[in-house]
This record gives sequence, C-alpha cells and structure tokens, in this order.
Amino acid sequence: MSVRGAGRPPVVAGWVRTRLRSAPGAAVAFAVLVAVTACLAAALPLAVDRYGDAGLRRALEVAGPSRTTVQLFATDDGMLVPQEIQEADLRWDAVRGAYTELLGPAGRSLPLDRDQSSYGVRTTDPVPVTDPVELARPSALPPQLHLVAQNDLAGHSRLRAGRLPKAPDGTGATAPSVEAAVTAETAGKLNITVGSVLRVPGPRRAPLTVRVTGVVDPLAPREAYWSTSPVLRSPHLRTVPDDPARSVYWVGALLLPPDAAPAILATGLPERYWNLAPDASALPAHDLPRLTSAVASLEAGPLLQQARAAVSPGVEADTALDEVFGEYGALRTAIGSLVAVAAFGTGTVAAVVLLMAGGLAADRRRAELTLLRARGASLRGLAARLLAETAVVAVPAAALGLTAALLLIPGARPAYAVAAAGAVAVVACAALPLRAVAAHRAVRVHAAREDVAATRPSRRRTVAELTLVAVAVGAVVALRTRGVSDGEEASGDALVSLAPVLVGMIAALVLVRLHPLPLRALAGPAGRLRGVVGPLSLARASRASGSAVLPLLALLTALTTAAFGGSVLTGVADARDDAALLSVGADARLEGVPELPPGLDERVRRAPGVEDVTAVAVAQYAQPRDGRLAVPVAAVDPAGYAALARHTDIGAFDADRLVAPADAGVLPALGSPEVAERYGTRPFRMGLGDGVFVSVRIVEVRERTPAVTGQEFLVVDRSGVPGGSARPTTLLVTGDRPDGHALREAADGDARVQLRAEEHARYADSPLQSGAERVYAAAVAAGAGYAVLALLLTLLRAAPERAALLARLRTMGLTRAQGRRLLVLESLPQALLAAAGGTVTAWAAIRLLSPGIDLTTIAVSASSSPAGRAVLRTDPVSLLVPALAVLALAVGIAAAQAWWSGRAGSVRELRAGDAR
Repeated sequence: MSVRGAGRPPVVAGWVRTRLRSAPGAAVAFAVLVAVTACLAAALPLAVDRYGDAGLRRALEVAGPSRTTVQLFATDDGMLVPQEIQEADLRWDAVRGAYTELLGPAGRSLPLDRDQSSYGVRTTDPVPVTDPVELARPSALPPQLHLVAQNDLAGHSRLRAGRLPKAPDGTGATAPSVEAAVTAETAGKLNITVGSVLRVPGPRRAPLTVRVTGVVDPLAPREAYWSTSPVLRSPHLRTVPDDPARSVYWVGALLLPPDAAPAILATGLPERYWNLAPDASALPAHDLPRLTSAVASLEAGPLLQQARAAVSPGVEADTALDEVFGEYGALRTAIGSLVAVAAFGTGTVAAVVLLMAGGLAADRRRAELTLLRARGASLRGLAARLLAETAVVAVPAAALGLTAALLLIPGARPAYAVAAAGAVAVVACAALPLRAVAAHRAVRVHAAREDVAATRPSRRRTVAELTLVAVAVGAVVALRTRGVSDGEEASGDALVSLAPVLVGMIAALVLVRLHPLPLRALAGPAGRLRGVVGPLSLARASRASGSAVLPLLALLTALTTAAFGGSVLTGVADARDDAALLSVGADARLEGVPELPPGLDERVRRAPGVEDVTAVAVAQYAQPRDGRLAVPVAAVDPAGYAALARHTDIGAFDADRLVAPADAGVLPALGSPEVAERYGTRPFRMGLGDGVFVSVRIVEVRERTPAVTGQEFLVVDRSGVPGGSARPTTLLVTGDRPDGHALREAADGDARVQLRAEEHARYADSPLQSGAERVYAAAVAAGAGYAVLALLLTLLRAAPERAALLARLRTMGLTRAQGRRLLVLESLPQALLAAAGGTVTAWAAIRLLSPGIDLTTIAVSASSSPAGRAVLRTDPVSLLVPALAVLALAVGIAAAQAWWSGRAGSVRELRAGDAR
C-alpha cells in the first residue's frame, strides 16, 4: 500500500491505474460484456416503443379516416332561427373562424394533421336529383346528391377537365344557381360531364341550378380530407329500405366553392362541420391513456363544452377513435405481457452472467484480497477500491452500449433506455465488491475448501430457498388461473411474467442440492477401478467449488427461456397456419358469384403448383323447412371431398357414409355439432333456393369442414341434389404452393381467389405482432448467448487449476489422451446436470404454464381465431437443441484446453507460488 505524499495523485487513482495495467485483457473483456449487455438492455424499451408506435399507426390506417377523424358539426333549426342569421353562420369567414377556435384546444390535447383536417358546409341528407334524365339510374331510381362546400379543394385535387367552381360575392339562400365540381369517379358512375346542369329541388322554392364546371382527381384519396366522408370522392349504391325487390340508387356529392355555402340553405337544412384528423405519426403508443382521455373530452367532456361555448350550443361530436384506441390497447397489452416473459428471462440470465463475471474476478484475486485483509484493509475501504476499479471500466462501457442502442433504434423514448443501461452498470459495478466483501468478511490466511460433495447448506439458505419456492408456486398458480394479463385493462404482472424464470431458479436450487448425492454414491465404486482417469475425474468433480448456484441458475434459466420462447414462436407459426388453412379450406380457394363458369376447373388444374381440384356447390343461405336459421349446405363428390378432408386434416370422414342412396330418398349428411344438436338424427327438409328442396339426415358429426368456414354447416352428396343447385360455386385447390397469379389469370375475374400462403402472410402483417416476434426471438437468442457465456465463465474459472494439474500429472507419466479424457470426464457431471435439468425444467415449465398462455393475439392480431384458442405446445427442437449444444460445448472446451495445454510448455504451471 503506497503512502500519499505531496504532489502525488490520490491513492484511489493510483490503485485503479495499477490494477487496470496489471490485467488489461480482463478489463477489455469485462468492458465488452458490459457494453453488449447495456446495448441489449437499452434496445428492449426502444424496440418496444418503435413497434408499438408502428402498430398504432397501422391500427389507424386499417380503421380508416371515417372512424378515426373527430367530426364536429352544428345544425341550426330553420323553424327557430331567422334565415339572415343562418346565412351569416354559413358565411365562409364564420365557418373558418369557428375552425380556428376549435383547432387550438383540440390540437393541444390530441396531435392533429392540419393539412388533412377540413371544414365546411354540407346538406344534412342527400337530395334526390331527377333532372337531367341522363344521370345514372339503377333500378330506375334517380341519384341522391350531397351539396358540399369544403375548404381548399384546389390544394387537395388535380384538375382533370374544365375549371374549378367559383361563386360571386354575396351568394345567399336565394341564389338561383351555383357552380360545382365532381370527382372523376363520381362523373364516370353518374354520367356527369363538364357543362352538365343539375337541378336540385328545395322546399318552398324553385330548384337550385348547379352547373358542373370541372372534374377533379383527388391527390390523396385515402387520406382524411377525402375519406372522412368517402362520398366526396366515390359515389356508392344504397338499397331502398324494406324493398322486397332490393332496388338501389346512387349517392354522390357535388363540390361547391366555399363562398357558395349559404346557397345550400335552398335545399333544406344544412350543417356546418369541422373534421379534425389525428396525426398518426405524432401519436405515441405509450401515451394511449392520455390520448383516449383527450378523445373522450372531445366527444362528451370539457373540450366539447369549450367548442359549444366558442361556436354554438348545438355543436355535437362523433368519432370511433376511442374504440380504435381501445382495441389497439387491448391487443398491445396481451402481446406485451407475452414479451415480458422473454424479457424477464433474458434479463435474469444477463444479470447472473454479470454476477458470475464479478465472482470470477474475485476468485482470481482471492490471494491478493486475503493478503490486503490480513494487512489491515477494512471491508469498506476494500469495497470502495474495488468499486472504483470496476466503475472506471463499467460506466463508460454502459454509456457506449446506450449510445449504440440509441443510434440503432432512433426516435423512441430515451428515458427507459437510460434506466436499463444504468441498471446494467450498477449490477456490473457492484458484482465484484459485493462478492469480495462476502468472501472476506473474516480475516483469514487460508480459505476453507468448499467441495460440492462436502458442503452442507446453511439454515438461512434453506429458509431463503423455501421462500423462493413459495413465490414461484404463487406465480405459477396465478399464471395458470388468470394468464399473463388479467382482462383487457391489465398491463401484466411482473411476478406472473417471472413464472418461467422462477421455475428455472427452483430447479437450479434443487439440482444443486441433489448434485452431491450421486457423487458421494460413486466415490466408493470409483476408487476400486483399475484406471486412474475415472477415479481422478470423479474426485475432481467432487472437489469442485460448492458455489455452483450461479452457473447452474444461468444455464437452467437460459435453457428454460430458450425452450419456452421457441415453443411460443412455434405455437404462433402453427396457429397462423391453422387459421389460414381453416379460412381458405385448402391451399387455394376460388369462389364464384353465384356460380363458376364452365371449364374453370380444367384451367385451374393446369396452373403451376396445382395437384388436385375439388369442386363444391355451396348454398350459403339454405333454409330449413321449419323456418329456423339458415344453414350453409355444401354439395360435394364424397370420394374427392373425403380425400381433401384427409389431406388438410379438417374433419376427415368415411366417404361411403355420405354416398346418396340409389332411390334419391333421404340424403345422408355430415353436420356440425350445432346443427346435429338442433335436428338430431331425424330426417328434415332443406330449401336450397330456386324452389329446390332435399331431405337430409345427419349421419356424421364434425366440428369443421373445408368447404364452409362457419360453425354451422351440412355436407351432402352432390349427385343427390337436383337441378342447378348442384352446379359448382367453389373450387378447393391442393398442391405445393399454387401460383396465385396463374390462378387469377385462369379465373379471369369470374371468381374470387384466396391463397393459404397470402392468408398466412396477412396474419403476420401487423407491425405490433411482427415487432413483438422479433423482440421475442432476439431475447431468446440473447439468452442462449448468455448461457454459452455462463458456461465459458465457469470453465475459465477452473482453467488455471486444470492447466496446473495436467502439467503435474504429465511429469508423473499421464499421456495426452488420458489428459483429454480426464478434463472431459471432469466437466461432464455439471454439463450433464445442466443439459438434463434444463430439458426437464423447460418441459415442466411449458406444461405447467401452458393453460395460462394464450397465443391468439400475437398469432392473428385478434382476440379470436378461426382455429380457436392458440395454446402453447412443447417444441422438441427448442427443448433438445440448446441442451445438446451446452453439452457439446462443455466437452469441446475441455478437449480444446487439454490439447492446448499439451502443445504449450509446462514450466509456467510448475513454478511454485505462481497463481496467475
């Protein structure tokens, strides 16, 4: 210990510099470990934020502006409000001023896309337009048109023909005519051209003449400006209510200039509206509760009251954005709880490896620290020196790892990443001082041996282990009974997510207690063996350090996490495949409306990848004679359809049971459980449409069938179905990846084509799901990597002693082959213990926890799947491959060390007193 003198640096600084110079390789390796661990720990919250934000954007995109835009509107009662006041309210300056008043408070609570937000005046209901007669009239009914004056038409459209409409100053309710524009789609479907003159009737006045001056193309037709009310860009057919003939008519829109808004009074009761489109790119998923609260405030809360005070007492709000947020939040919670299981497992393994690194350093410097304690160093002073020495390496390394994570995954919240990297730095800094303090509490010259076969657990350790067992049992019971999240509003429970880790920890503690038993039992028989390698390797294994809890805990936790994660990923893939198969019914499906054209089946057979085609006639709305609910009926060829059912493993049956009788009497039918429960085995009549009736009797019951995707169905022999009801409406295709492009070319627009592969891809096309899968896979891979590192640290800990042993034994005549066998056999007990224990523990954890793990949400992005609940199944590959890898690595490292020791000289190992 040096003495501090004048002009010299502080003692602590000298100590740190000296220690780092004495072992630069160990310092660099420790820095790399801390940097990688900090990078992974910081990347986890960043990745979760990134895929969460992407998932929210996708949810808003799928919902569409018609559901996500907050629509505020106000209608004045024409019977109570004078026309002059109504006209003043509809003047463009007033409407625009109200929009400015609304935009401020709403924009502060909910990020808004001002470019896609819109405002204006429109008719409350569409108005029938009978003049001119050239307008499209399906079912001989005139179209009904909305008159809409919306802001900035020129900025959101491209002029295709004519010019944009204009309105003279002072246009009011008595104006005889106005100009308008229409979209190209509206013009094409309603037979409107530039120069068309439409006369829009109004109450108590002559029709308003609307002259079309231009045809425009929307610049962003799917964005909120055009799609909040899709009728602005695309007319649609509407069915006449309560009409047995199902007559239809067109509903479209005429786009007026803003200054012509008061003229809409001539058509009835107009309304002012303000559409506030949320800015999806500025909506953070982690802030979902605040966003939901803001939407609720706009719908029926303080923000709506402010809008009424600023604009009109009659302002109302309408949006489904809160429903979209709720659906997304429930999905994110369910997926996040599953990801937490992998994160906790990998985090535990990483923490154990950091502690093992500190333990390795403490063991390597045991003699040095023992000497310092014997010379009067206090525990506090020793811990402070070791903490300073470790912090100089760990803190910059953790900062470097954090920086790398922020560069790799930009744009997310840095706070949680900083906290995660800081936690890694704390564990890394504290591991060595705590281990040294625990090992050198008492001043001693020689430390007692802690042989694994002789060490007895203390009472305190027994109490701690029993407490941990109780916690693990509680976590497992909680997960089995209520799952990883308790309801849609739950955010998951850390203890429940730790259940797989706790199972691994309990298994490690049990194996550490059981490990000495076979070693003690084999000690006697091994001593009677003739060779020296067997008894010596067993004696070496028995004399290994008794502090094997951390290495075994790391290995078992990593193997359990890897097997659990692999089973989750395999279960997700299987659930998607099952759902895709049940949705399509085969590898591909072609459906015609109402039936398929002749010869299509032959064209489909010639498509690449097609092996077989099964034709089916499906009557979706077959009606029982007793007037109960409609039941889909599939008329099939029994032999071909039975082969399809066996190939797809969907409701396989015996074809002979379905063959129609020769007398064309009662047809045997295959039915679903619901239909079988309703009708039993008695014959009953089914109407297939067009006056065709058949008598059927259920002879087989299956939960599912390829031709029908619902829960209720009947399948009968097509040869027993009369008339046109037997003509195919569906083709079910099997083969090795049928070519979708070729199938669509063969269909030529006469049938809708579904592919199993495309359906599978659609289930995996959610950023929330795919992001969660990537995080899960990365967590499993990281856990496996840390398990390998834990094994390496365990072997490195004993490497100097093994090298010295081999050197001494070689001087006594031990051959190189015997040295290799000695090291391999010495390392086998712990490797076998970890591999076998990890496999059994992972299998037990999956079987224990599978009732509480529902993979449906992460598999198909919904709370239900066509294949039912997606459960966790044991994956043999995930169970066996990591365990075998651990075993092979342990044996390989031992053999490599023996080979290297044989090549290197033995002088250094034989030097007395040199423990380096």
